[in-house]
Amino acid sequence: MSDINIVLLEPEIPQNTGNISRTCAATGSSLHLIEPLGFTITDRQLKRAGLDYWSHLDIHYYKDLNDFYSKNTDGFFYYFTTKAAINYTDVKYEGKVFLFFGKETKGLPEELLLKNKESCVRIPMLGELRSLNLSNSAAIAVYEVLRQRDFEGLNLKGKLFL
Repeated sequence: MSDINIVLLEPEIPQNTGNISRTCAATGSSLHLIEPLGFTITDRQLKRAGLDYWSHLDIHYYKDLNDFYSKNTDGFFYYFTTKAAINYTDVKYEGKVFLFFGKETKGLPEELLLKNKESCVRIPMLGELRSLNLSNSAAIAVYEVLRQRDFEGLNLKGKLFL
């Protein structure tokens, strides 16, 4: 398992999860899916979004949130929500991190956010908009962690410019 982990609580749209799986594969991050899922893993749209990356993916499945927490007891947990007061760039992401995202239609449950108020972060955006796309939000979060770690282990230059 990677030190960078994306956690999707009850994702609903297969294309988003497929795109996030591709981001995880490209960055060496692990993907954690907490049921119920709004699709099956064999879903054609899920596979199309991340098909050639699926074999490079470190993926974990959980029956529910309690199952996830019982199997992941160490690390720092960050909950991405439009309701947070702290910007995601104001956090120093050290050690093993779990970046939580909720379902596309509702986000993370308020009960979970209230229990973890000090670990809730937001991605700034205009006030009239409801939220960013889930796969875009996950990519923004992962790349902030990677930026803070100087993109350790990633290719920093394309072949043309080596």
